[in-house]
Amino acid sequence: MAHPPTPPPPTALPGVKSIVAIGSGKGGVGKTTIAVNLAIALAQLGHRTGLIDADVYGPNVPLMLGTTRQPRVLANNQIEPNLAHGIKVISVGFISPGDKPLVMRGPMLHQIIRQFLQQVEWGELDILLVDLPPGTGDVVISLVQTVPLTGAVVVSTPSDVALQDARKALEMFHQVNVEVLGIVENMSHFTCPHCHQEIDIFSRGGAERTAKQFNIPFLGSVELVPEIRHGGDTGVPVALAGPDSPHAAQFYAIASHLAARALTQAAKTENIFEIS
Repeated sequence: MAHPPTPPPPTALPGVKSIVAIGSGKGGVGKTTIAVNLAIALAQLGHRTGLIDADVYGPNVPLMLGTTRQPRVLANNQIEPNLAHGIKVISVGFISPGDKPLVMRGPMLHQIIRQFLQQVEWGELDILLVDLPPGTGDVVISLVQTVPLTGAVVVSTPSDVALQDARKALEMFHQVNVEVLGIVENMSHFTCPHCHQEIDIFSRGGAERTAKQFNIPFLGSVELVPEIRHGGDTGVPVALAGPDSPHAAQFYAIASHLAARALTQAAKTENIFEIS
């Protein structure tokens, strides 16, 4: 009986120093909001940044970045990514905009992920973020089979339900030998605009406790504020307000931690490949 052909090993992207997946294990925790604002914060901090919207069934990145232009195909059949707020970005939402769903199975998903990685003219990047779909399915497998990932970030709210799925995401990355660079707690608390009292709508501190339990870094928390939601809905993410803005500052703090860990991990990985 013939064995199936062995897939080719992951291939590094020329000019891209580090590739970081942003996952959640569960939908509705604000993973894309975190990914978009982190990408902008990284760019504002001086890092050459790209963003892949790999959530092909729910591509919300174009709306959050306020750009819908269809990418240009270059003479060498490569795709030129869109430029939005200083970051290079690609998304299925640019190709199939509006409310029309993409109905596809595993092999087609794999082909799209490979195209986004290998047929896009990314150029020189310090960090390429990949906004994953919820869950632990095909897209993650396609990603790790195509390129060597520098690491991953897991996003969760503090609720026990979200953390249960976040732990599955942590285990998934462990199983595919991807270093988890840290956990982010989103919607950590809400401050009442009238009495200024902090209210723990989704509980609080659960992601930090999970980070300690798994012995991985806690990158920081993001407060639940209407300004963040409004920024995503209008295509003007709150991180554009800069590190001195009280609502944006939390993203810049997380971005600084993430950049330090990602570039250090990328250098370690590069040294390992050189030695071997």
